[in-house]
Amino acid sequence: QVHLRESGGGPVQAGGSLRLSCAVSGYTECNYGIIWYRQAPGKEREFVSVIDGVGSVFYADSVKGRFTISRDNAKKTVDLQMNSLKPEETAMYYCNWCAYWGQGTQVTVSS
Repeated sequence: QVHLRESGGGPVQAGGSLRLSCAVSGYTECNYGIIWYRQAPGKEREFVSVIDGVGSVFYADSVKGRFTISRDNAKKTVDLQMNSLKPEETAMYYCNWCAYWGQGTQVTVSS
């Protein structure tokens, strides 16, 4: 059984930064990377970034150059450093690994 737990969300002013963390526990036979998604009220879930087992990364165009995903295998965490945040990026941020999801962490960006 796998458990994912996000942390690091909170309120921030536009242009500010937050660092989200996804703590992974348990084990599964899964070769996919760990993905960060976000979902704003009334909107569909949106892909943000992914990192695979060898550290290859991919970002949504909307966050390229501002967000950085990283993993610490010893700590079993995947972090998302978010800089230059915009009000429209207010959302619940979730991490996902195969069939498993965390409970999310709220990011609120004020203008």
